[in-house]
Amino acid sequence: MKQRIIALIIKELLVNLKDKKVCLSLIVPPIIQLVIFTWAATLDVKDVPIGILNRDSGEKAFELVQRFHGSPMFTKIVYLKGVEEIAPFIDNQWGVMVVSIDEQFSRNIDAKKAADVQLILDGRKTNTAQIVAGYTSDVISQYNLDIASDIGVKLQSTAIVPRDWYNPNLLFYWYNIPCLVAILTMLLSLIITCLSVARERELGTFDQLLVSPMLPIEIMIGKVIPAIIIALVESTIIVLVGVFIFQVPFVSYFAYLYAALFVFVCSVVGVGLFISSLCSTQQQAVLGSFCFVSPSVLLSGFATPIENMAPWIQYITYVNPLRYMLVVSRGVFLKDMPFSIILQNLWPMAIIAIFTFTASTWFFKRRLE
Repeated sequence: MKQRIIALIIKELLVNLKDKKVCLSLIVPPIIQLVIFTWAATLDVKDVPIGILNRDSGEKAFELVQRFHGSPMFTKIVYLKGVEEIAPFIDNQWGVMVVSIDEQFSRNIDAKKAADVQLILDGRKTNTAQIVAGYTSDVISQYNLDIASDIGVKLQSTAIVPRDWYNPNLLFYWYNIPCLVAILTMLLSLIITCLSVARERELGTFDQLLVSPMLPIEIMIGKVIPAIIIALVESTIIVLVGVFIFQVPFVSYFAYLYAALFVFVCSVVGVGLFISSLCSTQQQAVLGSFCFVSPSVLLSGFATPIENMAPWIQYITYVNPLRYMLVVSRGVFLKDMPFSIILQNLWPMAIIAIFTFTASTWFFKRRLE
């Protein structure tokens, strides 16, 4: 039995390694996706176009406008000539925000009165608008402190000084790349296993396996182990690219990461075998894999926090192995997560792996009958 399994493992590895198209599809696309997603899939807000309507010709209003010019977040500033230009500017999405300064702004400051600034934001871009409003609030707050100091108005001496843990410079790719290690590994291992049985059926070699002395469980093991090996090698390449090229810190132990990756890949491979057993062609297998990948990424907490989802959707995420792997991946990269917390995310993935392997093996045997 052991020799038959080893022979099938070697056969599967040789099939994948000797086919140049397969090798290129396994190595090149994940690297390209890693580079593209790192820079494209970002929530950072930079170079935001904004409009400024300054109806005050005084010094204080001019200084406030210069504060926006000096901010690195606002590099595209459009000056509006009148109130009637505000609505077209927002409606046509020429900018996310308009800063409106009225005629009495400088006069009110010189008289030591409250001076108002109106912000008009595009509510269709909720996330961007909130971030831009936060940036603007910081600019105006600092301006307020400086003006109060110049004209001798006493303000409270307390100030909020934010300090960001684990990612002090708020570099988004420090968050993105650890997540992509898990997402791209899931995509790769799922595609390999989805194509394994479907490829045998499409090429007509599946019947040869059936007439061989191998048992169904041996065929399953021979299909699973090469997929796990290739997925772990590919994840290693992605980790090395992230650490040495993108300079993302890795502060924990690689053993923790690979223990989690192994359990995670096992859980995904079980799903891939189940999909592959259902499909007759490789095209069907690829479509089936993407039907699983898209909901998994959406429900993993990668782009949207799970806590912000509807309660009934949060229950669905418990059966998503990517949810747990993202926690571990971010933790070992940036937080030096202790193994006790990693273990809390390992055992759910292990249960999912056992269930998916059992279900795929049972269904595989049923298809052979």
